[in-house]
Amino acid sequence: MTITPRAGCAVDAEGRIAFELPAANGQSLLLRLRPKKGQPEDTLHALGLDPVGGGRARALLDADPVLAEGRWDVYLLDGSERTRLRPGPRDLRALVGGQPDERRGPLAVRVPYVTKDGYLALRTWVRPAHAEVGRVDVTGGTLTFAARLYGASLLEGAEVRLRLRRGGGVVRTLEPLVAGDGRSFSFTVADETLDSGIWDLFVRPAADAPLIRLARLLDDVAHRKHVFVYPGATAGKAVVRPYYTVDNDLSLEVTRAG
Repeated sequence: MTITPRAGCAVDAEGRIAFELPAANGQSLLLRLRPKKGQPEDTLHALGLDPVGGGRARALLDADPVLAEGRWDVYLLDGSERTRLRPGPRDLRALVGGQPDERRGPLAVRVPYVTKDGYLALRTWVRPAHAEVGRVDVTGGTLTFAARLYGASLLEGAEVRLRLRRGGGVVRTLEPLVAGDGRSFSFTVADETLDSGIWDLFVRPAADAPLIRLARLLDDVAHRKHVFVYPGATAGKAVVRPYYTVDNDLSLEVTRAG
């Protein structure tokens, strides 16, 4: 019976990830960007394994280079043979604070997690600018959201956009309440006329700026759709429920009585 090796990992304050597993000669660690269904594998990243004593070896994934956005599977590579790794202990305490280094350029987030079938993987995001969702309040028929921009500032003409998915370009706009730092903002949704369906949320930081998707990425939760679950706000005959998508983006689900 073959025992699948396990790799523990720890994330530090600089965004580096150290993997540790039983030592073996001539082996290395391989990260593979999971291809979309029907597409070939085309992005790999290999890491050397160095002995650290006690029959253990360590591989270090530095903060650079930035890994492409997606899901990366972790393998032990021995020549041309790959063995997918099971998770050992994961130390993600450095991610809990959720304060990225804004001097580094594009926002790059990497969160180790365990897949549904029990293997070790990384969830990564790369965003030129990002709107991090904070507090979500559901009170009666209103929803109030707080958020903060990274990589951009809110200027004249800033707006929040609700866009109906598969709605042929149907959009609603809201004016955000901007804090003195020009980065933090809040907005309220209290509209009983929203069409049924899924509405995706964006912020446009200035009149001529590109849209930035509202999401929550800056902590240790790789997949929050079934972790952060909110009740719906009832406005007239519409029930508006905020939720996070499989990519941790914020959306609204609107349903109507009857």
